Amino acid sequence: MTFELTYHGHSTWSVTVDGTALLIDPFFDTPFTDTTPAELDPDHVLITHGHADHIADADSFSGAHFVGTPEVTGYLGDEYGIDQSTGMNLGGTVELDDTFVTMVRADHSNGLDTGYGASGGMPAGYVVSDTKPTQLSDTDSTSFYHAGDTALMSEMKDVIGPFLEPDAVAVPAGDHFTMGPAQAAVAVDWVAADVAFPMHYDTFPPIEIDVDDFGREVRATGSDADVVVLGGDQSYTLSE
Repeated sequence: MTFELTYHGHSTWSVTVDGTALLIDPFFDTPFTDTTPAELDPDHVLITHGHADHIADADSFSGAHFVGTPEVTGYLGDEYGIDQSTGMNLGGTVELDDTFVTMVRADHSNGLDTGYGASGGMPAGYVVSDTKPTQLSDTDSTSFYHAGDTALMSEMKDVIGPFLEPDAVAVPAGDHFTMGPAQAAVAVDWVAADVAFPMHYDTFPPIEIDVDDFGREVRATGSDADVVVLGGDQSYTLSE
């Protein structure tokens, strides 16, 4: 199947797989995007964690089906009026129309919205695939790994890369709150993706970087991944 990946800035991505439209981490108050929430009509919205810069525009998609940890989906129901949701947890896979979505670990914090007292459970990333993951390598499968807000973690090398086999990965590279370019590049190498996108940078002053550093660091790891830096609302077509 063909994946159409569109970057709206920060950590917000539209992912279309055949007839299924996914939106990850809806937050449109960024210098990258000219898209407004009203222009999008996702079937499913995936939430990596409950920080405001990942859920701020969730209420604009109240007609969609949401996926997140039970803590996050419960919070979205109470505070954002989301009444269609699936609560899941790390390691689980759910089938969403033409896709299989696996929730994977992210090393980060997860205070709900802008509060620091209430926890959203574990933060997460997602691997979106057109086939259900098994222990057998599937060269005909296509998959996209959205790493969420994360630090470098050995699970990328030990589990996500060899088991879920992402063809493309979007990694946070803005430093300060997540990995910077050097550690993000190691993550790309560890998951052995063919295509790598930087995200979660240049939205706010603390995460402003020279994004070219990311490509240089990927090369320094010895990875042969294609580094693609998308501008706001630009798309990339991924297919086997």
